[in-house]
Amino acid sequence: MHNPKQAALAATLLLPFSATQTVHPLSESNWTLSDPGSNVSVPANFPSQAHLDLYAAGIIGDPLYALNEFEQRWVAYSNWTYTSAPILGLSTNASSTWLLFNGLDTFTSISFCGQFVASTNNQFRQYWFDVSEILQVCSNETDRVLAINFGSAPNIADAIASEPGQETWPYGVQQVYEFPNRWFIRKEQSDFGWDWGPAFAPWIVQLDSQAVHIRNSIVDIYRQGQLNLLPPDQSQPWVMNASLNYFGILPNNATLSYVLTDLQNRTISSGALSDVNTTNATVTGSTMIPDGAVDLWWPSQLGPQNLYYITISLQSSSKTTVASVTKRVGFRTIVLNETPISDVQLAQGIAAGNNWHFEINGHEFYAKGSNFIPPDPFWARVTPQRIEQLFQSVVAGNQNMLRVWASGAYSPDFIYDLADEYGILLWSEFEFGDALYPVDQAFLDNVRAEAEYNVRRVNHHPSLALWAGGNELENLELMLVNQSAPEQLAKYTAQYETLFLDTLLPAVFENTRAISYTPSSTSNGWQSLNFSATHPIVELYNNLTIGSVYGETDFYNYNPAVLHNASALPIGRFSNEFGYHSMPSLQSWRQQVPSSDLTFNSTTVLLRDHHDPAGGLNTSNIANSSIGQAQMTEAVEMWYPTPGKRDPVANFSAWCHATQVFQADLYVFEIAFYRRGSGLPNRQLGSLYWQLEDQWVGLGWVAPTWAGIEYDGRWKVLHYAAKDIYEPVIIAPYYNVTTGNLSVWVTSDLWEAVSGTATFHWYDWSGKQLDVNTSQSVAFEVGAINSTQVLQTFTTDVLSNYNLSNVVLHMGVEAQGSLPNTNTTRIFRHENFFNPTPLRTAQLIDPGLTLTYSPTTANFAITSTRGIAAWVWLDYGEGAVVHFDSNGFWLLPGQPREVGFTVQSDGTGGAWVDTVTVQSMWDQTQATSVGSFANGTANGTGGSGMPISYTGAAVKTSVSMLVVVAAALQLAL
Repeated sequence: MHNPKQAALAATLLLPFSATQTVHPLSESNWTLSDPGSNVSVPANFPSQAHLDLYAAGIIGDPLYALNEFEQRWVAYSNWTYTSAPILGLSTNASSTWLLFNGLDTFTSISFCGQFVASTNNQFRQYWFDVSEILQVCSNETDRVLAINFGSAPNIADAIASEPGQETWPYGVQQVYEFPNRWFIRKEQSDFGWDWGPAFAPWIVQLDSQAVHIRNSIVDIYRQGQLNLLPPDQSQPWVMNASLNYFGILPNNATLSYVLTDLQNRTISSGALSDVNTTNATVTGSTMIPDGAVDLWWPSQLGPQNLYYITISLQSSSKTTVASVTKRVGFRTIVLNETPISDVQLAQGIAAGNNWHFEINGHEFYAKGSNFIPPDPFWARVTPQRIEQLFQSVVAGNQNMLRVWASGAYSPDFIYDLADEYGILLWSEFEFGDALYPVDQAFLDNVRAEAEYNVRRVNHHPSLALWAGGNELENLELMLVNQSAPEQLAKYTAQYETLFLDTLLPAVFENTRAISYTPSSTSNGWQSLNFSATHPIVELYNNLTIGSVYGETDFYNYNPAVLHNASALPIGRFSNEFGYHSMPSLQSWRQQVPSSDLTFNSTTVLLRDHHDPAGGLNTSNIANSSIGQAQMTEAVEMWYPTPGKRDPVANFSAWCHATQVFQADLYVFEIAFYRRGSGLPNRQLGSLYWQLEDQWVGLGWVAPTWAGIEYDGRWKVLHYAAKDIYEPVIIAPYYNVTTGNLSVWVTSDLWEAVSGTATFHWYDWSGKQLDVNTSQSVAFEVGAINSTQVLQTFTTDVLSNYNLSNVVLHMGVEAQGSLPNTNTTRIFRHENFFNPTPLRTAQLIDPGLTLTYSPTTANFAITSTRGIAAWVWLDYGEGAVVHFDSNGFWLLPGQPREVGFTVQSDGTGGAWVDTVTVQSMWDQTQATSVGSFANGTANGTGGSGMPISYTGAAVKTSVSMLVVVAAALQLAL
């Protein structure tokens, strides 16, 4: 039975059509990596990547350490050969012998027994080769060696680009990050450098170890009558269509049967598939599953993740099972609804235009989540354990959807398996991004095979939410053409449609009815949909009606004044990408960078910032990286107290923390704004920020990125803040600093109306309550997935007698309701704070924070004893990954907060508890640090000057303090 926790990243040599099938996993052979040009030959793993094996052999240093990314580019420019030891145990009596590869990265020449087998040129395709004749003449077992030569992808990409008559594009359209010409080859585009990852062209050998005749298969579960992109009738029975890809000789009169079981191995349904159709490559059949026979699969917080196993058996005319495949499946419908706004919706106050939202099992829902990037520069290092820990953080962060960003690599099955289990919808994309691509027939045929393989491979996963053609194509690439060469827009639009509508769309629609397709993230949606037409989708592009709302938005603005400026944010139906970068934690910096380099102007720090990206093979990215550093610096100086600590490393730390606070502040503002749109005419139903996790931080590399989770799993301020603003019911302020107009809204993403009370109390920073003429308590009701205004006033009126720099509004909400598909009523609570001036000019005082830890309850208790504490931050030392239940919060005086935690990993034997510290924004103003990382330990006292203590223990023991994550940005602006 399929193991959902095991990665399908291996290679197999199959003898599938002998009387007894035999499988020889090539990963079990001994391998050698060599390059005669470099005079290198070292032991190797398989699957692996050249950088990893060279590093393991001591030929190169850690590829991510210091500036090795630049210094090791010679590896990418070399040709590397993986050679196996003799493959023993092969029979020359087999009827046929095949090599099966599920991914070779990227340009290879394959030989077996010293004879040429084939060449490959696509990282994302499955390849299978009949080597029966070669084996027959290769009688000596010691000659049965497999060699795979990997050509230099950067060199080959350049050679393709230089071919006579090769396609070119208008100036400025193709986005070059480091290595050029990535769009000519089918390789992980981010290997050519991006502003959040290193620039490698690594050789990845990803091969499946399954030993079956069936090389690929698809199970498509949908409602009877369902068509892609259209909401189906939820009362209809389920159709289960299965199609098996095979190689070899199919038995005469072959049939298909199935057995559907639950996770307890109880049979739910079984029988023969009907309408069986066979070709020389596929066998297809279908059956009906009654609606009431199975329970639905739901995303996290929307219901249970009910899963089943289905086994499809290929049988001969005598009912002997020739081959079978087992997949874990779920029963759900997931549709991207881009239909025109209906009359019923218009009557509800929804603006004209088109929808752009997802529906699960016939229900609209608010998609809350982030963007998932390749989790490591080297896929051979990506383990199910690491992804499971990451997905645990996703669910803990109240997220139900991840956009699996294009320009990485297609996710292996184990990632989808884990998403199935955790209820995380995966908006998946074909690997095209930020460029236009060739449309010659060879390229298109290559892409079609790539798409067919991956669509069929992962379609059975209920977590699969969407196929998108690529990243930022319509809204960026075609826009750039229109700006730089408007006379050529029609030409390049036609080429775009050739690839994304004529090639990729059929790969989806001809294989599945369960999944929607959109040619681009981002777009304005489709103008018409006709499944009888040669081209089913006609894109809307910019054929827009004034006053109407269309499509999803992608928004970046690196002017920090955008914070709290609602008029700067885009109005759309969905937000798929937005963000701002921040520094990583000091703990991560210290793992790889000496203290002497922990200053903003050090070469090491500057070269690790890839925003702005170098834009070519520049080994000195100082000019461009200083842009990104300046943006973070400007944000801190505009909004928060500027750190000025005496100790250089402590100052560096304080700056890093400040950049994380700004990032979190901005994301909270944007997420609340987009969520409020669920109750406004634009009926906005999704927020996916950029980005979930880092691939930088870890075995040698740290850098500023947009991530909320660092490589080792440590949460930055962002992930805590996003978790809070993604709560089901929230309260949030919206302020126009020019007019003084202040409104407060309650937003709910629950599927039923909820009622409750919103409270408002005004204070000065000492915690003294102010007599401000606004309501203190407002009863409200908010509709399903909706928003309602609970306060509207003008600070120019109600705060005219107060110094705005010494005013804070505390907002709270309490509502009664239940999560979807549950019968349990619960109380939903949320709080928020508003201060009318930036914290930079606010009259902050020492809040007198105290921190105690109770071993009995395993909780920390934080109390503000003297005033309001802004951005209270619990931190801890190195060697563990701990997630607090809440962090980065504000605290009123005299109202203790207990905070629990989850330990994800611990190499300290529990000693991390002794390194926990607390600070607030006030500590950023102090010249003396609250602590320091001296030799990996912490010392000092809390920002309040009070020692941290244990409670509930026989002896009260002082707990040492740890300085908070941060960074010094001293760039002259």
